[in-house]
Amino acid sequence: MIIESIPASVHQPISVVFDFLKNIENLNYLLPQDKISAWTATSTDCSFKIQGGIIIPLVLDNTVENKEINLVSGPKSPFPFTLSVRLSETSEGTKGQLFFDGKMSKTIQFLAEKPLKNLFNTMTENIKVHFEG
Repeated sequence: MIIESIPASVHQPISVVFDFLKNIENLNYLLPQDKISAWTATSTDCSFKIQGGIIIPLVLDNTVENKEINLVSGPKSPFPFTLSVRLSETSEGTKGQLFFDGKMSKTIQFLAEKPLKNLFNTMTENIKVHFEG
């Protein structure tokens, strides 16, 4: 299953946005606080529980300086997935978008697609909130 978030633009240099997002500990600022619990993180991995009791572990896989941050599902993930943040420079700052690619059964896909899309859209909106208030 592939999900693309809505794009978000901020009035910040791409290097500032990239440096903030490549530190996985900062992911907590983008998540909907009323829908997650059990947050733990280091600079390269994190784990949190979303409503419904599913634990989502993420591990930093690789980065392309000022362009892309790739995360993969960590140990004990309910299914394998990748989550990529892609950034581009604009005349007014930086544009970013999340791309999710998960391998799951049709049943899990049916149940998870809408909540995941909402989660990723919230995360991109929270990038704007973090940088622009």
